[in-house]
Amino acid sequence: MAHIIVVGNEKGGAGKSTVSMHVATALARMGHRVGALDLDLRQRSFGRYMDNRRAFVARSGLDLAVPDYRDLPEIAQDQLEPGENIHDRRLSAAVAGMERDMDFILIDCPGSHTRLSQVAHSLADTLITPLNDSFIDFDLLARHDGATGKIIGPSIYSEMVWNARQLRAQAGLNPIDWVVLRNRLGAQQMHNKRKMGEALENLSRRIGFRVAPGFSERVIFRELFPNGLTLLDLRDTGVTNMNLSNVAARQELRDLMTALKLPGVEIAF
Repeated sequence: MAHIIVVGNEKGGAGKSTVSMHVATALARMGHRVGALDLDLRQRSFGRYMDNRRAFVARSGLDLAVPDYRDLPEIAQDQLEPGENIHDRRLSAAVAGMERDMDFILIDCPGSHTRLSQVAHSLADTLITPLNDSFIDFDLLARHDGATGKIIGPSIYSEMVWNARQLRAQAGLNPIDWVVLRNRLGAQQMHNKRKMGEALENLSRRIGFRVAPGFSERVIFRELFPNGLTLLDLRDTGVTNMNLSNVAARQELRDLMTALKLPGVEIAF
């Protein structure tokens, strides 16, 4: 059965689609069979990233690894059981159509609370939550007293993850490995980085997640999207002289893939 990776965060602009694309493509380049779903049915940032990649491969003739991206299947109302939610059926049908043929299924969730996102979190073997390195985004995980630095209580999102964990436990499934990424790190603001690091480490022990390094804020990520490319594709597309920023970004991806500790994955780039 496929190992399901869910990239979730109920706040936009944290780099979910960039993380989803790089993790899925890195796994595919290492020879794993990777399925991919985008649950943001309106914006489809991850889906459009995949569309751009397929178009670039067809246009360029390059043999680049392409994850098996699929849209959620349409389900007619008369196919539903009494009381069954149509979104539940669409997601379960999509996963069922891939789970026996794939090593991994990566699901990118929207930056808001939806029924699809809620169900996807309960399916996650690994949950990746990208988080901008600021206390504005820290509020996604917990309510924080700025005067004392104390944690007041969990956020609505953290409570949803807790509920997903409870559902998995009741079903006899393995617990979710929750990984929070410190994403879009800036080169400056060292004092803020230190405070964020301390706050995340303290919170991780309370609500049960691991902290991992994500991606720094780099122009290269915005340049890759139109052609559906990732950092690992640069040499394949003729970029022979990697600048220092690109080399550092590639190392960040390697560090991320190592930190995820996905089953059967040996980092080979």
